[in-house]
Amino acid sequence: MESAQSKGETMGIDRKDFIESVAYLLRETFEGSPEGQPSVFLDRGIGIFNTLSSINAEAASKDSYGTTIAAHTEHAKFYLDRICEFINGRTEKVNWEDSWLIESVNDAEWDALRDSVRRAYENTLKCIAEDRDWTEMQVGMAMGMIAHTAYHLGAIRQMTKAN
Repeated sequence: MESAQSKGETMGIDRKDFIESVAYLLRETFEGSPEGQPSVFLDRGIGIFNTLSSINAEAASKDSYGTTIAAHTEHAKFYLDRICEFINGRTEKVNWEDSWLIESVNDAEWDALRDSVRRAYENTLKCIAEDRDWTEMQVGMAMGMIAHTAYHLGAIRQMTKAN
C-alpha cells in the first residue's frame, strides 16, 4: 500500500502538537524558558515580561536607533492583537503605521502598556488554543507571531544594552 508521503503528499501535523508547540514558543518568548527545560533562546530565562519589568518609563522613552522601547512594545502588542483577529477571520486591512504611534510614556502609561502586553499575550494563547481546522494561511500567521515577537524581544534587549 502506498503511503501519502510516497505519493508526494505531505502528512499533516497533529493539531494538538501544533497548538502546544506554538504556545510553548510564545510562552518562552514572553515568560522566559522554563527552569530545567531546553530553550530556543541563548539567554535562558529571558522573556519579554521580565525584560520590560526591568525598564522604567524614562528608559522606555529614550530614543535608540531611531525608535524607543515603548514603540517596540506597543508595536509587538498591536501585532499580536491584529494577527489573532486575522486568524479568527478578519479580512479588512490594518493601518500598521498606527502600531508605531506611541514613542514616549510616563510612569502610568508605561505600566498600562506593559499590562496591555500581558493581556494581548493571554488572548493570543486563547486564540491559538481555539478548536479550529488550521489553514495554511493561519499556520503561517501563527509562525509569524513567533518570529515577530522573538525579533522584538531581541530588539528591546539590544536597546536596553545601548541605553
